[in-house]
Parts: sequence; C-alpha cells; structure tokens
Amino acid sequence: MANETIKVGFIGAGANTALRHIPGLRAQQGVELAGVANRSIESSKTAVDKYELGEAYPTWLDLVEDPEIDAVCIGTWPYMHSTVTLTALDNGKHVLCEARMAMNSAEAHDMYAASIANPDLITQIVPPPHLMVCEQHVIDLIADGYVGEIVNVNARVTDGSNFPNTDEEAHWRHMRELSGNNVMTTGIWYENLMRLVGPANSVSANAQIRVPHRRGWDGARKEMTIPDQLDVIYTLGGGANVNLSVTTVSGPFVPPTEIWIFGTEGAIHIATSGLTNDPVVSGGRRGDDGLSVIEVPEDKRGGWRVEEEFINAIRGIEPVTRSNFTDSLKYMEFTDAIQESWQTGKRVYLP
Repeated sequence: MANETIKVGFIGAGANTALRHIPGLRAQQGVELAGVANRSIESSKTAVDKYELGEAYPTWLDLVEDPEIDAVCIGTWPYMHSTVTLTALDNGKHVLCEARMAMNSAEAHDMYAASIANPDLITQIVPPPHLMVCEQHVIDLIADGYVGEIVNVNARVTDGSNFPNTDEEAHWRHMRELSGNNVMTTGIWYENLMRLVGPANSVSANAQIRVPHRRGWDGARKEMTIPDQLDVIYTLGGGANVNLSVTTVSGPFVPPTEIWIFGTEGAIHIATSGLTNDPVVSGGRRGDDGLSVIEVPEDKRGGWRVEEEFINAIRGIEPVTRSNFTDSLKYMEFTDAIQESWQTGKRVYLP
C-alpha cells in the first residue's frame, strides 16, 4: 500500500482517540478517516459531525467487516480489545489498539497468536508517552556504563493521588468487568521500566483497596475489587530488584512520579510531572558531590509519533517499535502475575 490511500475506521472515539489518534492520523499523507462506530449509532453520528470521520456505522462489526476499511483504531475500554482485534485481523485489517492491551494475558496471548498468523497485517498497541523525550538517552547512558551494574530500581507512581474518598464516582479503571486485571497505570509504567532496565523474572506484590466502595454510574454503591494502592518487588535478569509503588490514595502531598536507578558506579533519577512536561533527568557517579541535571541531546530527544509509525509500518517504511504485541504481551503477563501474587501471598515466576 505504498502509494494507496489507507482508509482508517475508529471503534470508540474516546478521549485519547480524540486527543491523539484522530489528529495524528489526519496529519499523515494518503490517510482517509473513513468511519466510526461508537456504542450507539447516535453517538457515532455525533463523532462523525464533530471530528469529520466519514461514515457512522451502526456497530463495530459493521465497520470491521466493511471491505473498504483498511485499518482500525480501537479506542474502547480493555474489555473489547481482544474481541475487536481478533475480528479485525480475521477481516484483513491492520490494528492500532489503545493501551491496555487486553483484560488479561490469556486474551493478550490470543491477540499475539492472531498477529503472528497474519504477518502481512500491522498490529500495534498505543505506548506510554511519559518518558519518550528522555528514554533513548537514558538507555544509552545505562548501556555505556553510567551507573555500572544495576543494583536496585525504585519507582513511585502517583496516579492523580488524593486522600481516599468513597464519594468519588467509579471510573472504568476501577471496574474489573471493563478493565480486567489491569491495576491503575501499573502495566503502562512497567512498560516504561522494561524499556530502561529489562523485563521481570519474578514478582511479589502486596495490594490494598483503600476505597472499598464508589458511586457507580447509576448512582448506586459499587464494590471495588481493583487495588488503589500497590507495592511490587520484582527481579531482573541480572539479579537486581525493582521496587514499584503505584497509588491513587496517598494524598495530595505525595511527590510527583519518580524513578531511581541505582548502580555500582552511579545513579540516575527521572522525575515526571504530567504528560505535557518534559521529564527531568539527573545523575551522579562515584566521586561526584551529588546529582546534577543531565541534558538530553537534541538528536536523542524522542516524542509522540505513534500514528506516523503505524502508517509507515503499513507502507513498509519502518517497523513498529512502540509498542509491538510482543512487548505488550509481557506487560499483560506482569499484570496477571501481580494479581496472582497479591491474592496468594506468593512470589510468581514469569515465562
């Protein structure tokens, strides 16, 4: 499809689709935003009018089975990701799927197997944007021996943290029937860490549900079964430990999200404060008086180009690197391991 128009259909034109994928795909040459299917035909028509998306489809299956559609962008909640992806691949569509990959690793394995069975079709999971600016430089620093051998990684993620509040309305991320085994933004941050220091070998997790009930969308009290405070220790291939804490209930005074990478020769600190601010990287080595800011060279600064990469992959210009189904499957296996560990109290070993 090097010189052909690529027609993209949207299944679920939610917030991130509207913020990133619609404008990102519209900016690519030779791409037509050809249709949308939301949860109702009325919602689909509204999205067509608001975002100029071509045809309003009555159901997502109508869109996927339309032979005129070349690729689909899946913006639904995780409970639909596997079903829509498998059906789209069966119908010869390229797939760009919103994170989180699936409800659990079993669904993710099905998606991965289907992608392998259709090597001519491009499959991509939307990656986390948090460290894109500095990621390559930090990877290079670690590879060049800046910290020496990694001893410990400490990551504290404050995901919109506040004091526990049972009056808050439940978000879809709080609902296991919509989100599966995904816990807050844990899988997303594991993917960030996996890029920097590698995947986990084993996982030990302790979790809390500090807000046991929230208001459902109908106003009724709804029981929560997904943790809102999570503490994980996992091992890396080289023997180092990663301490990962993710919370939404530690109060407003908790510091911003930060990552420490400690090694035998030095340390790297990454502080982030939202998706629109560049992360601040600092470091120090043996013999230094303290940490100093590490500037990211301009030629190593990354940025959001997910939609460009997806279209380029379809055209055979470049492969998908952020994020392919292989890496995304790993974070779903990690997510399942957390679920098993905190429920059984045992260490869980990953494939």
